[in-house]
Amino acid sequence: MIRPISGQSHPLSVLLSALEAAGEATRLRILALLAEAELTVTELMTILGQSQPRVSRHLKLLVEAGLIDRHREGAWAFFRLADRGVATTIREGVIAALDPDDPGLAADRRRLAAVRAERKEQAAAYFARHAGDWNRIRALHVPESAVEAALVEALGDREFDSILDLGTGTGQMLQLLAPKARRAVGLDVSPAMLAVARANLDSAGLRHVQLRQGDLYALPADLARFELVILHQVLHFMDDPARAVREAVRALKPGGRIVIVDFAPHQEESLRSEHAHRRLGFAGHEIEAMLDESGLMLSETRNIHPQGQGASLTVSLWIAEDSRLEGDFPRPGDPLSRSMTTEVA
Repeated sequence: MIRPISGQSHPLSVLLSALEAAGEATRLRILALLAEAELTVTELMTILGQSQPRVSRHLKLLVEAGLIDRHREGAWAFFRLADRGVATTIREGVIAALDPDDPGLAADRRRLAAVRAERKEQAAAYFARHAGDWNRIRALHVPESAVEAALVEALGDREFDSILDLGTGTGQMLQLLAPKARRAVGLDVSPAMLAVARANLDSAGLRHVQLRQGDLYALPADLARFELVILHQVLHFMDDPARAVREAVRALKPGGRIVIVDFAPHQEESLRSEHAHRRLGFAGHEIEAMLDESGLMLSETRNIHPQGQGASLTVSLWIAEDSRLEGDFPRPGDPLSRSMTTEVA
């Protein structure tokens, strides 16, 4: 008996529909491009040299066949190769078999590289406009490298099936942790920040990462069953951080973990008045209560204290574990496990 490449089998009608959709020159080129990067209709028009109606028609057929996904960021729509079902079979059995030295496909990749270079230039221009704000905030707290080192140490060497980074911003956490994950998704409400994240992830060569625009208070229904969910420097912007934590828990698979990174309580009022921070940090008992309400057990706390001259903000890291089994639901009010707290100078 012949074994399917992806380990999945599909009804004849589903596989036939997928093969019919993929079995056309332009659509196969589109699939090869979307296996490399998320792209807009305009970017695909530039690469393929075809009109908007024609490209849109091809994309519509591929979406209907379940081979690609479409999601919106403000006025833009991004497309990417789907990572489930029959799309996985087409990726592993058809796209992987394409000759990378084919002249037409090589030309497409060169034009894709030009599109990525333009994204990078736009991201650099955005940072140039806002560099002063970013630098002033960074000078107030411990170096990001110290926070990242503490996070990597706390999570250990394990790999993850899936990671969800809520409020991904520039994609910093995805660049750090996505190499350890089979699937990684970053969500942010700001199209401008997603553009920066996309350029950064392109530069890092992280092709398996998906970026989505969305509201942390109302996550898309398909963002579910992640092994690790991250809230990195996000909660201080939220007017209802407990609600954001509850949504994060909804996206967690039973037995998964949540990581929260944010400031400890501080008195830097300028962050509220000039940078839209709604909360001036969080005490450990506040985070513990939010997690307890959602049925999670706090397993570890780390406080990374500032050392540099002028730095005054401590960054705290909390890791919580979900003790549910398959079929269970969150149990608000369950007692928390004994947690470990680490102070990092």
